[in-house]
Amino acid sequence: MNFPDSKIILRWALFLASFLIVALILWNTNQFFKEFKKEERLKMEVLAVAYENFNNPNLDIDVSLEQKIIASNSSIPMIILNDNGDIIRWKNLDISNSKKFTSLSENDRVFLFRQLKKMEAENEPLLINFEIDNVNVGEKIYYRDSDLLNRLQFYPLGLLLILILFGTIIYMVFQQNKIAEQNKLWAGMAKETAHQIGTPLSSMLGWIELLRLESTNEEIVTEIEKDVSRLNIIANRFSKIGSIPKLAKHDLVEETRNAFDYIKSRSFKQIEFDFIAEENTPIFVDMNLQLYSWVIENLVKNAIDAMQGKGKLSITVFQENSHAKVVVTDSGKGISKRLYKKIFDPGYTTKKRGWGLGLSLTKRIIEDYHKGKIYVSKSEIGKGTSFSIILDTVEDEA
Repeated sequence: MNFPDSKIILRWALFLASFLIVALILWNTNQFFKEFKKEERLKMEVLAVAYENFNNPNLDIDVSLEQKIIASNSSIPMIILNDNGDIIRWKNLDISNSKKFTSLSENDRVFLFRQLKKMEAENEPLLINFEIDNVNVGEKIYYRDSDLLNRLQFYPLGLLLILILFGTIIYMVFQQNKIAEQNKLWAGMAKETAHQIGTPLSSMLGWIELLRLESTNEEIVTEIEKDVSRLNIIANRFSKIGSIPKLAKHDLVEETRNAFDYIKSRSFKQIEFDFIAEENTPIFVDMNLQLYSWVIENLVKNAIDAMQGKGKLSITVFQENSHAKVVVTDSGKGISKRLYKKIFDPGYTTKKRGWGLGLSLTKRIIEDYHKGKIYVSKSEIGKGTSFSIILDTVEDEA
């Protein structure tokens, strides 16, 4: 058995043990509830006998014990009816039992009738038979479960909710651990990819120098050199995945323009590109150049895909108080409002080809690494979408 299998078995064993413990508590609580209800029934039966003896006409009988039994009932609500079905006595119902039923207010009488209905539904009445002046008198004691028993009745439900909550938390922890392991795997693959790309890149730089020595067309060599440099930037980006990148102060306007111009020079001619920023007014922010340019390229490429290679694409860079803002706007197909947040989820994509990692990485780079914010600021179906990036500015020391 390998180590990962052992961890999985241990997790499930802990979950099963926890489930069995809570299930056992629920079962014991249910049994306790049943026993407690039986005890209350026996207590009320003893109380009924005490009432019979207490009403016995024989004055020579000592009824002090019966008095104690009757007085001891301070928790079980009860109502006593006479032969005619009239309420004659009640106890433990938050209504003074020193008054007669007919002298009570209408609200109190309605309350007693409602309590009587509950008692009739919960428990069978107890009969009291005794004689008064040689006449048989029959009364009935109606009662309901005590407040303590009622609270106990909901205890298993509370435990069940705790079990569900406990299971949900365990499931979420397992899912988070699984996601963390997947993230480590992706980060490891990204770093290994960057490392593997580095070897042929070094060779290609040597070949470029040889081409120059062979007097190859300098324009061709320069373009090849640009693409090699581009591959080197991509390798550096992948090498930074999974680790905290170093940030340095840079001009947001200049770096945004550089990333924008690179994509512009290699895109469809049917797209109208527009870069809007105040001339000769730098906006300084702390950033990582490789990762930030990756963000702009992802947003621009997504915009081009949304426009299917034809339309208008603009980037606006400006400053609001102590924040810098970058807005990428396209005239593409637009995004439904319910998808504004979902499009940033890992794996989500509307393309036939693609892994749905572009916007997820973009969000992570901006929010986790640069402590900024990225969101869909505006979108209309069939008209286009605007993504906004907000970063904190830093003062120019010069």
